Amino acid sequence: MKTAGQQLERPRIVVMGGGTGLSVMLRGLKQKPLDITAIVTVADDGGSSGILRNELQMPPPGDIRNVLTALADVEPLMADLLKYRFASGSGLAGHSLGNLILAAMTDISDGDFVTAVRELCRVFAVRGRVLPAAGEGVILHAEMEDGSIVTGESKIPEAGMRIKRVYLEPDHVEPLPEAVEAIQKADAILIGPGSLYTSILPNLLVPKLAEAVVSSDAVKIFVCNVMTQPGETDNYSVGDHLQAIVDHVGHQLFDYVIVNNGEIPAQVQEKYAEQGARPVQLDLGPVSERGYKVVADTLVLFRTYLRHDADKLSQHIYQLVQNWMFRRR
Repeated sequence: MKTAGQQLERPRIVVMGGGTGLSVMLRGLKQKPLDITAIVTVADDGGSSGILRNELQMPPPGDIRNVLTALADVEPLMADLLKYRFASGSGLAGHSLGNLILAAMTDISDGDFVTAVRELCRVFAVRGRVLPAAGEGVILHAEMEDGSIVTGESKIPEAGMRIKRVYLEPDHVEPLPEAVEAIQKADAILIGPGSLYTSILPNLLVPKLAEAVVSSDAVKIFVCNVMTQPGETDNYSVGDHLQAIVDHVGHQLFDYVIVNNGEIPAQVQEKYAEQGARPVQLDLGPVSERGYKVVADTLVLFRTYLRHDADKLSQHIYQLVQNWMFRRR
């Protein structure tokens, strides 16, 4: 018989990735009765993050800041402040206020970025935990199909060539022990959405993180991008995304794959086509034949940008986690 404590226990979910897509999804997930740990990439080297990384010798704060903002239980005005980006000012132009706050907290914490993130989680009443994938910034390299090497997360999509593989420097970077422990204790592990080669795979290239995911008996869910990313996943299908992860990790990780099968209006497709992005091809038959269980639904919203519908997506995820835990009991 279950005790009252067991009935109230929240499923423990680990979310891995980076970028805007992850933040959008987390805004929906934080409304569910879930114990969330977000493990976030530290490979960013562009824009404000890249400047702070180089000048202050700290891990890049941008992806962490996005996730903190998404999970924070603060007034909308405070969330807007954290996202605010200075448009002018010598030395300030291009920096977001949230990145500068993270840099300041790191300095106050004697250069300990992990402590800085932990303290800001407390200050902003974050619903869950936010952990960098490693305590130090990593450099991301890409080997292209022609054999050339491109260095730097921000430079890889600009190369305009098909990516063969990506890898980290240092290649044996140590993850945070808390991140490994969170994966080991998780009831569910969620990866994506986000830039495949520059946000998702950098987490899985941290050896001990990947090993923990592979050996976990949690339900493992992949949320596929709605659109391809120019310079990274041109003409990719759902199956191509999954195969790239298998090629890098050496294992077929996921039990479930969540995909959008909703119609994207022609005018929206035209807007994105101008930037070289197209809807991800839904090769659902081959994906299912490889053993993945596919959850397909209309999961997109379009306002200024095309985004996942956070409410619908989080409901699908929550239902999968609940069903998995019920069967496991």
